[in-house]
Amino acid sequence: MTDLVIRALDASDAHLFDTLPDPLGAAEGHARTVHRPQWKRVALRDGKVVARGAWWGGPNDETPLNVNWFDIADGEEEAGAELLRTAPFQVELELNLPAGWRDDPVARAAGEARVRAAQAAGFTALVERFMYCWTPECGLPERPGRLVFRPEPDDAVFFDALKRIHSVTLDAHALRAIAEGGLDQAAQEELDFFHWCPSPREWWQLAHTPQGDLAGIHIPAHNPGGPCIGFIGVVPEQRGRGYAYDLLAECTHFLAERGAEFIKGATDQGNFPMAANFAKAGHPVVRERINFVPPAGN
Repeated sequence: MTDLVIRALDASDAHLFDTLPDPLGAAEGHARTVHRPQWKRVALRDGKVVARGAWWGGPNDETPLNVNWFDIADGEEEAGAELLRTAPFQVELELNLPAGWRDDPVARAAGEARVRAAQAAGFTALVERFMYCWTPECGLPERPGRLVFRPEPDDAVFFDALKRIHSVTLDAHALRAIAEGGLDQAAQEELDFFHWCPSPREWWQLAHTPQGDLAGIHIPAHNPGGPCIGFIGVVPEQRGRGYAYDLLAECTHFLAERGAEFIKGATDQGNFPMAANFAKAGHPVVRERINFVPPAGN
């Protein structure tokens, strides 16, 4: 087998990235994603692309936040591993897959090969997630009318609410942040993401019961790819009443009323209550994702 050549692309040869087969439909999944040519890398053998990766960040980010497109040719798991292993940016890997990919033999074989390549590069699977996309054809979910929603300009109020919400959480990323730096780090990471989004700060909303007790928060947002469910969270003492659905329904209406033609969302597959709420609110699963964390020390 001939030697492998791994290099970054630029505007002049970015077309090479698209020469690899796409059995997992990644191009369709990234139809609205803007990737910088210089953050794309390929592995070539005899001048032919046998592995590719696209690192991604927001328009104002100086370094990538993750690698969200990773592909290999058949039999080129080691090439894919070397592509990831030698990358200058060691960040989280998002392996995006078709919905129900394990039920399709072709998609399953392709997906599992990419998982093995990521693991060979030292990446560790953190969580599997459902990816949703609501469109007007799905219909707007019914608003139960049980909560009172209002904006809140003080970040400290949201910080406190996030700490309460994450004190009992099923979210794998929040649990990782808590393990690293406690509830303060988990809450701050959420706030940093909300501020990173280009959507208005005044969109953030608290939800109270008619008696004035805090029930939770919802963050309608726009990320660089468009409108999304930024965050849904119920404080622990209000759980068991189905309020997460109320928050999701309100968030959906909020974005739709501001012209959203689609609304993206996501939840961990192990978060069965939230997955049920997305289904109840008419948000269909359109993709699945496996989130990997880079090797320790990176």
